[in-house]
Amino acid sequence: MKKTDNPLNELIASNLYARYSGILSLSDIPLFLVDPNGYVLHELIPSPDFCTLLCRKRRNQVCPDYRDRFKSDEEEGSFICHHGLQNIFIPIKMHDETLGYVAGMQVYSQDTEYQKYMIDVQSLKEETNTEIEFIAKSIASLKTVDENKMKIHEQLCSHIAKNISIDLSEGVMGHANSDVARLSIEKEMLEKKIIDLEAKNMSLVVNPHFLFNTLNCIARIAYFEQSHKTEDLIYCLSDLLRYNLKQDDQLHTIASEIGNIEKYLYIQKARFKNRLEYTINVSENIKAYRIPNMVIQPIVENALIHGITPKRDGGKISITAEEFQDFVIISVEDNGSGFSKDVLEKIHQLENKSGLGLRSTDKRLKQYYGECYGLEILKSDFSGSTVAIKIPTQPIGRC
Repeated sequence: MKKTDNPLNELIASNLYARYSGILSLSDIPLFLVDPNGYVLHELIPSPDFCTLLCRKRRNQVCPDYRDRFKSDEEEGSFICHHGLQNIFIPIKMHDETLGYVAGMQVYSQDTEYQKYMIDVQSLKEETNTEIEFIAKSIASLKTVDENKMKIHEQLCSHIAKNISIDLSEGVMGHANSDVARLSIEKEMLEKKIIDLEAKNMSLVVNPHFLFNTLNCIARIAYFEQSHKTEDLIYCLSDLLRYNLKQDDQLHTIASEIGNIEKYLYIQKARFKNRLEYTINVSENIKAYRIPNMVIQPIVENALIHGITPKRDGGKISITAEEFQDFVIISVEDNGSGFSKDVLEKIHQLENKSGLGLRSTDKRLKQYYGECYGLEILKSDFSGSTVAIKIPTQPIGRC
C-alpha cells in the first residue's frame, strides 16, 4: 500500500487530535502514528529532539530500531533501543490488514537510565554533523519515568489503536457506533485516572520517613517519661499512617485491614472514652481473603462521625464478617443517629465532593471485582446505620 493511499491519512485529515484530545491529556509521553514502512503520519504527543533529530536517518521516518521491529514477526510489543530508551508499538488494523502503528514512549526507566550517561556524544557529532552542545542538551532533556506511568501510557496507546481501528472499520468519521465505542473506551481510561488520583490524594504530602521518625522519637520520649498510654497512641498512629501509604501491593489481606481498624478505633477510644464502644468479630478463615487497602476504614470513620459523635451518650460500632458460597459480606454497624438526609443525598450524588469516601470506595471495589460487588447501605435511620461490603471469595473471575 502506498503511503498516500493509506486510510489513516483520511482519518488524520478529519482533525484526529480533536477526537482524542481528552484521552491524550492523560499523558505527556511521546505518542505518534506511523505507517508499516515507518513513515511518521502524525505526532499526537511530540517525540524528543534526541529521537527526531539525532536518531532518525530521515526526518519523516522513525529510527532503524523501530523499522527493524516492523519488519520482524512481532505484531506488537515493547523494546529498548540501542540508546536504552523504552519504546512501544501497537498495530492499527482494518480487516486483518495492518495499516500502521501507534508508537512512542521514548523514555528511560529507572533501570535503564544509566545508559543515558553512556551515549557516545563524539560519535553522534560525527554521524549527524551536529554541535556537541545541542547533543548534550537533547540527551539531558530525555525523560525518566516510573513503571506505573509507563503502564498507564501503554494502556493509553492500546486504547487509541483500538479506537482508530474501530473508526476505520466502521467507515470512519461520524458513524454512531464507532463514536459510542470510542467514547466508552475514553470514559474507561478517564475513570481509571480519577481512581488513581483519588488514591494518591490519600497519601501524605510530607516526607513519610521524616514523619515516622518524628513520631517514633516522640514515642520514646513518652516512654522515658512513663507516659505509656501516650506511647501506645503514637505507635498506633505511626502504624496507621504507614499502612495508609502502602503502594507496594494493591490488595491486602482482610487481617491487615482489621489490624489497621483496631489501631484506628484504639486511638478514637482514647478520644471518646466511655462514649465509644466497639467489637470486631471476623473469623480467621475470612481474614485470609484479600481486599483493596483502606476500604473498611472510611466506613468505620463515617459511622463514628455521623452516627456516634452527634449522640450525647455516644454509641457502639460493630464490625462483623460472614462467608457465603462464593462471596463474603463485611458489615459495619452502629447504633448512632444514622446518616442525615443531606448526607445520604451527597453519598448518592454522581459527583460526591463531601469527603465521605463511600462512593470512591465503592468504585474501587467494583473496579477490582465487578459491578455486582461493592458497598451497600443496608440501613440508616434513628436506630443507627449498617453498611455492607461485598467481595468475592475467589480473587480472579468477575461477575
